Order: sequence, then structure tokens, then C-alpha cells
Amino acid sequence: MSDTANQTNPAGEPADDLADRAVYIGQWAALRPDHPAVVVGDGEIVLTYRQLDERSNQVAHALRSLGAGAGSSIGYLLDNDEHVLEVWWGGMRSGVHITPINFHLTAPEVDYIVRDSGVRVLFFSSRLAGVVARALAERPDVALVSVGVTAPDESSASPVPGQLDYETLLAAQPVAPVDPEIAGGVMFYSSGTTGYPKGIKAALSGGGPDDGTSLMKYCATHYRLRRGAVLLSPGPLYHAAPVAWTAAMQTVGGTSVIARRFDAEQTLAMIQNQRVTHLQLVPTMIKRILDLPAETLARFDLSSLEMIWHAAAPCPIPLKQRAIEYFGPIIWEYYSGSEGGGTMISSAEWLERPGSVGRHWSGGTVRVLDPTTHEELPAGEAGLIYFEPISVHRFAYHNDQAKTDEAFHNGLFTLGDIGYLDADGYVFLTDRKSNTINSGGVNIYPQEIENVLSEHPKVHDVAVFGIPHEEMGEQVIAVIELTDGVAGSEALKAEFTEFCRQSLAGYKVPRRIEFEASLPRDANGKLYKRRLRDPYWVGHASKVI
Repeated sequence: MSDTANQTNPAGEPADDLADRAVYIGQWAALRPDHPAVVVGDGEIVLTYRQLDERSNQVAHALRSLGAGAGSSIGYLLDNDEHVLEVWWGGMRSGVHITPINFHLTAPEVDYIVRDSGVRVLFFSSRLAGVVARALAERPDVALVSVGVTAPDESSASPVPGQLDYETLLAAQPVAPVDPEIAGGVMFYSSGTTGYPKGIKAALSGGGPDDGTSLMKYCATHYRLRRGAVLLSPGPLYHAAPVAWTAAMQTVGGTSVIARRFDAEQTLAMIQNQRVTHLQLVPTMIKRILDLPAETLARFDLSSLEMIWHAAAPCPIPLKQRAIEYFGPIIWEYYSGSEGGGTMISSAEWLERPGSVGRHWSGGTVRVLDPTTHEELPAGEAGLIYFEPISVHRFAYHNDQAKTDEAFHNGLFTLGDIGYLDADGYVFLTDRKSNTINSGGVNIYPQEIENVLSEHPKVHDVAVFGIPHEEMGEQVIAVIELTDGVAGSEALKAEFTEFCRQSLAGYKVPRRIEFEASLPRDANGKLYKRRLRDPYWVGHASKVI
């Protein structure tokens, strides 16, 4: 940092030339040390830039002391609070790949991700000690760090043998940066159609954390987060968008407000009380907000809001129209995935083209190709949507070159969605190439659920797919062909539900189970899932809502 690092303009803000060069936590800590970097809840906990900088430095030192050197992998299984950003920035300044893990996952699911990613250090909320113990009982090569205090009634949270205490670990580390600081990266996991999660891994830059090539800096730039903004992202910080947005605020000297969990009315209160300028939601959250009583919606002052972004799932046209009417024309939508993307669209553009998800967010290339021949299709004709990848996030699927090759074609990549371009290059989604279910903004992969149900002795054949749901967008349904001599009943449905709960996170468990005498397969065994799925979608203009 230069000697002019602490210069400010008359308003007390960092001088523009210095602020423009600041791209990571360490620089902003020097420029505005006492400015709030993280707020948890409605002001319950506040970390300044100085505090977040020092705590993340201690995490970085701790990682190296535990053998997690540059190029290795770490993971976190953490609740929504300030510890996520401490661990995140500790990793981002020590050259490791960070893998966020969904805290709803079962022990076998956690074990798979830790094994596949090669995690050397796992940070976990103390209440999840039971899951961690069952997942990693035979993994002495993984350092386990317990974060937070266990509540007395959390009987499942007995200490994991050999676990380290987070606060004790950090207290033994210096608050100065590690030497050298190396830019880290993230490896999100997104399940594939085979049912096994796949790591989405981008190459590390090899430079310092201030080299400006981070995914967070890219997001801040292309999503138009201004310097000093206040962002509320009430989604769980194990998902790509919420954590990327939340961390992006520390590249623009802003404040990240973290909701411990989403509550519609509390979200409005936090916008008012924290003077939130930017908000990131999924359509299910928007619906729950707009379904509040009119008197509740009218009670809060939302005048601080400058931009609302939504993504992760298609937004029904009537819901989007209601949202623009309530919040005003400040709503932006983007379409992307953990792999990258994508497109964006403003309220004004969307009102002219209802249902569109926009054009490439940085002016790059979007093409629609025939799924079989890869020939480019004309405007109005549906095919696989391909994007120019993010320059700082050219990804590969970890340990799966075949899946990586399948996703790319001539330098462009696809998320596997079907859609078309209009004459002006705006993208409209119509279907999914895969059978991915999107429920409440979360991707659920049928094969994983089918694999579990097929192990039950009373299941002869099974098909899992998504059907329309007013609030969640899609709902998981399992259609089962029973083994000979077994009769369907409500009690048997309950038995199958409980069977799934033993191996799957709760959000993956089918909400509806139906029985069929036989499932539609051809002579080669191919399942015609659309014959089962399509009747549920009668009356919908597309297979995405």
C-alpha cells in the first residue's frame, strides 16, 4: 500500500484514484478501517473493515499452519453469520480453493464433497458437529475447526473427536497479512445428471489478491455495485450468488448485511433500518414478500433501495409485474449458474419484452445452437443456449473432463437450458435439456433421488421430475412402479419419504409420491419421462416458470 493510502476527499471518502485501485479487503481496511464491512441481522453484530481484515488474516495464517498451502482446498459448513466472510477472505488471500457446503446435507453427502474436492481444512458451525462426526469419522487427514458456541439443547452437537476451536485457533495467529498473499478462488459444487455433485473449478490467477481478477470484483463491476453500497442478500451463504454478492461488497468498500435466515417481513425491516441500497433475491422470496398483507407492505420505508437483483430461477410474468409495481422500475434480472453466464435485463427492457432474461451482461456472445448438430439457429427457433464465459472464471468440472468438454463448444459454454433469441438478441427460456428441477431457486437433480429410491426393495422402477408449484416454482414428485405383489398406500408413501430422508437433504425429498402400474420405457430401457411429466404442465406456456 502506498504512502497516500489514507488520503480522503473533503467528504471523508477515500480519494477516487485510490478507491478505484482498491479491489480487496486489505486495501479497503487501510482506506476506511472503521467503516462497517459486515452487519449480521438487523445490527446484531457489526464488523468494521479493520476487524474483518485482521480476522481474515488470522484465518489465512491458521490455514498455512494446518497444512493448507497455496493450491489446496478448504471447505466451510457454516450458518449465515460473520464467520463465513472471515473464512472466505482468509482463503481468498492465502491461495486456496474454497468449497462452500450446504448445511442441509446429510453426512454421506458432506463426505462425498469433502473427499472429491480434497478439502484439507473444514470449518463447521458447532451445531453441525453430529453431521461432521458421521461424515468424517474416518478422515484424520482433514483438520476440523468448530465455529461458534453450541446451545445447551443441541444434543446432536457433541464435540467431534480431534476438533479445533475456531477462536482458540485464531487467537494464536498474527493479525498481519501472510507473506506472500496469493489470490484464492472458489469451487462451488453443483450436482450433475449422474446424481453425483461436480466441482466447478476455475484456475487460480497466481497473482496477489489485489490483482483485480477475482470473481467478486467481476460481479461488482458487471452488476453495477457502486462504491459504498449497502447490500442485503438474505439467501444462504453456501449458494453461489448470495456469497459472491456478499463478498463482492468488500471489493467496492461497501457493507454486506447478512440475514441469518430469510423472513419476508424482516427483510423489509432490514432494508429500512440498515438503509439497504442493493438487494439480491430469488423469485420465491419475492412472492413471499408480495404476499404479505397490504398494511404490512405499506409500513416500511424502502426509499434507500437503488437496485434489486433476482436470479436462480425463472420468475413468472405476473409475479414480476407485481414486483415492479411495488418496488418500482429498479428490478434487474440475471440468468447464470455457478459455472458463470450469462444475461441481464432491466425493468424497462423487461416491460417491453415480458419473460425475457436479457442479453449478455458484458456485451459478449450468446448463441442458440441445435442440440445435436451444434449448428447456429435463427432468431425465434429454440435450441441450446451458449454463452461466452466470464474472463476470470473459465471453469472446468473437477475430475470430469468429459463433462467439461460436453459443456463447451467453440469457446462458448452452456448451462443446458433450451431457449431462443428474438430479433434483438434477447434470450427467452423455454425448457431444460436435462431434467433438473428448480425449487425455490435451488437446483435438484432427479437422478440422485432416483438412485436412492431404487435401492428400496419395494421399488421396481422410479422416475423423479418437477411439477409446477405456485410458490416454489417447481415441486419434486416421484412416480414409482412397485415390485410384484406390493400394493400402493398412503402408509407406503410415508415409508418411502422416510427412506429418502435417511440419505438425502430435506429439500431433495419428494413432496409428492404417485404409483403407476408400469413406467414408459422402450425396448432398450430408455425412460420416456416426458410422458409422465408433460400432463402436469398442461396450461403452462413453457416448461420453466
